[in-house]
Amino acid sequence: MLFKATHVTEYSYSRPVFIEPHVIRLCPRSDGVQRLRKFRITIDPAPAGLTECLDIEGNATTEAWFSHETVKFRIATEFLVETFRSNPFDFLLSEGSAETLPLEYSSQDARLLDPYRDAFAQDSSVREFAKGIANGCGRKTLPFLDELNRRLYQEIDCVIRETGDPAAPELTLSQRRGSCRDLAVLFVAACRSQGIAARFVSGYQEGDPAQDIRYLHAWAEVYLPGAGWRGYDPTHGLAVGIGHIALAASYAPERAAPVSGNFRGTGALTRMVSRIEIRKIEEQSV
Repeated sequence: MLFKATHVTEYSYSRPVFIEPHVIRLCPRSDGVQRLRKFRITIDPAPAGLTECLDIEGNATTEAWFSHETVKFRIATEFLVETFRSNPFDFLLSEGSAETLPLEYSSQDARLLDPYRDAFAQDSSVREFAKGIANGCGRKTLPFLDELNRRLYQEIDCVIRETGDPAAPELTLSQRRGSCRDLAVLFVAACRSQGIAARFVSGYQEGDPAQDIRYLHAWAEVYLPGAGWRGYDPTHGLAVGIGHIALAASYAPERAAPVSGNFRGTGALTRMVSRIEIRKIEEQSV
């Protein structure tokens, strides 16, 4: 599937501020299931310096720094990306130990996956919730992932919350409501409690073409021997396929944030607006 998109984020300030160095993660990744064909980023005011990087987790980032005060800060991206994974279940687990929970990885994989298995001071309510689902699935890995995805989709009310860090997973579970990033963090926490390496993903989802307003999206990926990283979207109750466009993924949500950085300015108030347009296009129209 071929997507063309634009994404504009504008910050305005009540008085001049100095923009600190920023890390921008708005370039779609390019890999075996998603190919980036075109990408352009425009930043206003123009940075004093800019460099394109590959971070420690393989995410494409733009690092920008500035030299003058400003009352506005605008980041605009345009891209053309093709997605390929029409069947999210096109794999066989390559290790028998991966079929049951808690999932056990080979010693080599385990060392590399340590950050993605860290339970980060997990609350007992999340562990018990995940344990109940695992027991109900006969402690089978793939049925557990499907059932966890379905349960979160059916039992947690999804709300729009454009700003702010993800809520703690136990809070989302107890309140039974949260944004897409809250659901993704809860999914990750539940997986890690069962030994499954999991990470947070930011990006876009195809959505309803009849809707004019679009938002950034978040979901989770788990690492399965023989399958690699595979996405699950508890906001929609779907295994991730051709309708998702990934930007960045990390063991910690803040390391996959689309824009990271601060400004300096005493008493300055800030306002942010964002506009996203995504549409499917035919190959001949490119």
